Amino acid sequence: MPLPGTLAPHLEAVLSEKLERSITLLEVARVHGGSVSDAFRLDTEAGSFFLKINLADQFPSLFSSEANGLHILRQAAELRVPELIAQGEHEDTTYLLLEYIAPAEEDRDFQSRFGKRLAKLHRHSHATFGLEHDNHIGLLPQVNTPHLDWCEFLIHCRFGPLVKMARDNKRIHMGDALRFERLYGKLPSLIPAELPALLHGDLWKNNYLADGEGEAVLIDPAVYYGHREMDLAMTKLFGGFDRDFYEAYQAEEPLEQDWEERIDLCNLYPLLVHLNLFGGSYADRVSSVLRQYV
Repeated sequence: MPLPGTLAPHLEAVLSEKLERSITLLEVARVHGGSVSDAFRLDTEAGSFFLKINLADQFPSLFSSEANGLHILRQAAELRVPELIAQGEHEDTTYLLLEYIAPAEEDRDFQSRFGKRLAKLHRHSHATFGLEHDNHIGLLPQVNTPHLDWCEFLIHCRFGPLVKMARDNKRIHMGDALRFERLYGKLPSLIPAELPALLHGDLWKNNYLADGEGEAVLIDPAVYYGHREMDLAMTKLFGGFDRDFYEAYQAEEPLEQDWEERIDLCNLYPLLVHLNLFGGSYADRVSSVLRQYV
């Protein structure tokens, strides 16, 4: 299918410069690439590439955030991430061009290997929670102002901005906005202290794939340094990963006692993200979780 405007010849020029040879797009095929951007496989005589596009005037920094997150994960060298080819803007389109990794079937030990390597990723730490710059989770801005204390970060950079957004757009029950204020005072007694861990930040079943070598590949990150239970909880939000994944993680880097009892608390953040993006029943899901704690 055709790309918008003159994006195709622009990408041919970008690829030709990067690869130092003349590149022609032989086929452009739409593929699954998430719920927030259009995604394509670009076939050329030099191989295939993965392209994501969105509206430059609405989301000018969306793909620069993702490119930086992929770079951070790639530097950690614990799990495979697609190689960045180019990120930029052309006419009214912002784009991200990556190595194309063909998804493969998971073998019997895939989830165990994945769990072990995620635990190793989480060993990469930092002096503070957050990141040196803000980024995105889905289409929403994600505040990463560094904090020394996890609960303060959770309040001011995760719950607070999204509760305000939901209130401004009348998507959250008013009583629940007040319940968040009550929850904030209880957080230090609910969440065990841990060092900041390098997180994928949006780790659900559609944000990883298996490559041809049987290894997990991380895609669509919302990277920051946070409490590692946030990543583990997110894996449970839409059905959960295989049991072998969690057993391998625990064997490599055990979680604090009763971590599963805090899954819903950690998932208040992605639920707020979905509430602000989609509304609907997510208001009731947020309400249900809050009432467990306040």
